[in-house]
Amino acid sequence: MPVLGRDAGDLQPPPLPGVPHSQARDDFQDGKGRGAMDKGGSAPTSVASRGSQLLPARPEPAMPAPQCASCHAARAALRRPRSGQALCGACFCAAFEAEVLHTVLAGRLLPPGAVVAVGASGGKDSTVLAHVLRELAPRLGVSLRLVAVDEGIGGYRDAALAAVRRQAARWDLPLTVVAYADLFGGWTMDAVARSTAGSGRSRACCTFCGVLRRRALEEGARLVGATHIVTGHNADDMAETVLMNFLRGDAGRLARGGGLGSRGEGGALPRCRPLQLASQKEVVLYAHFRRLDYFSEECVYAPEAFRGHARHLLKLLEAARPSAALDLVHSAERLALAPAARPPPPGACSRCGALASRALCQACALLDGLQRGRPRLAIGKGRGGRDEEGSSGPPPPPPGDPGSAPGPAAGGCGAACKERCE
Repeated sequence: MPVLGRDAGDLQPPPLPGVPHSQARDDFQDGKGRGAMDKGGSAPTSVASRGSQLLPARPEPAMPAPQCASCHAARAALRRPRSGQALCGACFCAAFEAEVLHTVLAGRLLPPGAVVAVGASGGKDSTVLAHVLRELAPRLGVSLRLVAVDEGIGGYRDAALAAVRRQAARWDLPLTVVAYADLFGGWTMDAVARSTAGSGRSRACCTFCGVLRRRALEEGARLVGATHIVTGHNADDMAETVLMNFLRGDAGRLARGGGLGSRGEGGALPRCRPLQLASQKEVVLYAHFRRLDYFSEECVYAPEAFRGHARHLLKLLEAARPSAALDLVHSAERLALAPAARPPPPGACSRCGALASRALCQACALLDGLQRGRPRLAIGKGRGGRDEEGSSGPPPPPPGDPGSAPGPAAGGCGAACKERCE
C-alpha cells in the first residue's frame, strides 16, 4: 500500500501496548499485524564511497504529501491501491466503514432486528469487524454479541482471550466464551496435537481446529440467541482458500466458495463475511488509525499449516499483479462446475443430524477418528473410512480421563459441516 510523503523505509508500526516494537514493524510489512506510519521518523541516509572511505551522503528531501482527495483539508496519509485515492486517516476510515456498510446492504447479509454473533478471536480481523459493526449497528438495526472460542492452546489462547475481554469491556458488548474441552468431551487442540504427532500428520492440526472451531462458534451463537453469525475473513483469507482448494483439486469446496456467506442450510445459522472485499493491508491500517487494541501473535500450530504455502504463493502473485487477491475472490464467485463435476446434494449426519456430504459430518468424523486412535480417519487416505497405513494399538484415553474414550459432545454437531474452514 503506497504511503505518501515518506520513504518506504520509514514505515513504522504504532507504539500500542502488548506488542514489541520490532514485532509490530515486521507484522505491518507482512500485512498481518498492527502497523502504519511513524510520523516522527527521519528519511534514511545512504552512503557514498570515496576510495576506501565510506562517507555519509546528504539525505534527499522527502516530497510533501498531497492534500486528502476527500476532505481537501488534511494531508493524505496513504493512497488506496484499488481506487488510487489519496486519503487522510479519518477519511480512509470513513470510506472503509462505508464500503462495509455497502457490502452488508447490497448482499442483504444482516436484516434489521438480527441478533448477530461476532466471532471474536482477539486478532486484527475480528477486532476490526466488531468495531466497524458497532459503528454501523444503529444504521443496520442489529444487536451484537461477541462469541469467543477457547481452543485450549497453551501459551497462546489465554493472551488472545484477554484482548477479547478488554474489547468487550471497552465497547460494552456482551461476551460469551465456549471451550473445546467442554464441547468435545475433554479434547483440546493441545491434546489433538499430541494425538496426531505420531501419525506423521501434524499439519492436520489446523484442519481439526478449523472444523471444531466452526462447530464451537455455532454452539456459542445458539447459546446467546443469535440469528446470524459474522466472521472476520478478509479478501486475502478468501483468496488463500480459493488457492488451497484449487491445489487440492477440491471441486466441491470451489463450487461452494463463492458469495459472501452461507444461507444456513440444514438448520445451521446463516453466516456472512462483511470484510471479504477488504484487503488485509487496509484492515491493518484501519486498526492503526482507529487505535484498536488486539492480539498480534501467530498460533503455535500455524507454521505447519498448508495455508502457509498458499499465503506465500499469493504474495508472489500480488507482487506481479496487486489485484490478485480480489481477482481470485471474484473468480470463485463466478465459478460454475459442469454437471458431471458437481457434488451430490448434502444429506444429514447419521450421528448428530447436521448437514453432511457423507454418512458423518466432518466434525463427527474427526472426533470419531480421535476416539478410535486413528486421527487420519477423516483426512487424506483415511477420509473414506479406510485404516491408515501403520496405525496400530488401542485408542488413546481422553484428556484428563485415563479410563474411557471421549464421546461426541452433547447437543450434536450443530454446524453445517459441508464446509471446512482451515
